[in-house]
Amino acid sequence: MDCYLVNGGAKLSGTIQVNGSKNAALPILAVSLMTTGRCAFHNVPAIRDLQTQVKILNTLGIESQWHGHTVTTKVVDSYNSIAPYELVKTMRAGVCVLGPLLGMRGQATVSLPGGCVIGERPIDLHLKGLAALGAEITLDQGNIHVKAPRGGLRGTTIYLGGKFGSSVLATDNVMCAAVFAKGTTVIECAACEPEVVDLADCLNAMGAQIEGAGSPRITIRGVRRLKGVEWNVIPDRIETATFLIAGAITRSPITVAGGRPDHQLAVLDTLRQMGIEVRRSGTRMTIVPADRPKATEVATLPYPAFPTDVQSPMLALMAIANGTSIITERIYPDRFMAAAEMKRLGANIAVSNGQAVIQGVERLSGAPVMASDLRAGAALVLAALAAQGQTRVSRIYHVERGYERFEERLRKLGAQIARVPEEAVVAAEAG
Repeated sequence: MDCYLVNGGAKLSGTIQVNGSKNAALPILAVSLMTTGRCAFHNVPAIRDLQTQVKILNTLGIESQWHGHTVTTKVVDSYNSIAPYELVKTMRAGVCVLGPLLGMRGQATVSLPGGCVIGERPIDLHLKGLAALGAEITLDQGNIHVKAPRGGLRGTTIYLGGKFGSSVLATDNVMCAAVFAKGTTVIECAACEPEVVDLADCLNAMGAQIEGAGSPRITIRGVRRLKGVEWNVIPDRIETATFLIAGAITRSPITVAGGRPDHQLAVLDTLRQMGIEVRRSGTRMTIVPADRPKATEVATLPYPAFPTDVQSPMLALMAIANGTSIITERIYPDRFMAAAEMKRLGANIAVSNGQAVIQGVERLSGAPVMASDLRAGAALVLAALAAQGQTRVSRIYHVERGYERFEERLRKLGAQIARVPEEAVVAAEAG
């Protein structure tokens, strides 16, 4: 198992290109189950979660090939509709094959999903929406079995609101299943995230009839079949924000290129409140070096508000801000896994009842830390870049679920970061 060794304090410079969106590519790859035609998906990041998704699709009769950041797919066997536990357990987004399988093949069996341990993330909204379309649902030994009724799925009006608002993956699954339902389906309280819009646009390019994506009401008029598609996945807004914060936390003039500034408005506004200027030119966003950032308050909410996936990286930036910052987590109240590890670096963070109070310190100090989930791992790397001395970040496989060649790309900006076998580091430390 490898780890990152980070020698903090180095100034960064240069330009870093944003990859395609992990959270958009996962459900978009799954639409290859909804056509007998050939598909080509471009701008797909070569990260662990996407590689796992392709493996899941392969078990479901999809023949796929990677060509750099392009994945081509073709159905060669449409009889198996069982997504295996061994793959689905490794990431929550594996459940996004549920709607495409139900809509196209009339049935599906998918293991209850796994992924990062960041708090309760039930799939009741997925099942509620599919049941409203007429699907018969049973749970057995950790598996979800869904089956369309004899006459097929039927369009209806579905309210998808939940305890913490709308659900992106539930909206994706219901939308995909409804594409083949008879009549018209209206999803109320649909997720408005750009990833949902990208999926809807891709489906429309395949022949679906979907309106309203990006708003709380999505209307889907059922069709009989879809054709193959060639599609470019949108840029990753979470990766964009992560690299912007990398520039802010190291007070470095890096440029993040190829992102969508219109997807970053909440993050850019938070940086502005902290006294950090970001100059925009088309798809390029450049951090203007500044003094120590100012403390601020932020609450995570569904898009277009501040994203929960940027909460941990922002926690790292607030750890060195001047004053007391507050983050209120309203999506996953238990999602403060990074806080305890950041304390090992010298951060002053108190977490209680879904809220973190961060008393900023002038500097952090290097120490061994451990990633508990994808975004927490990225946040620890950011904190390590700003810390004095060396930091060892363990369990970096979490980070690699969502960031392609993370350390290589940071190193090109001037970061002193290396990926090394952890066993050798531990042995060296032991003398």
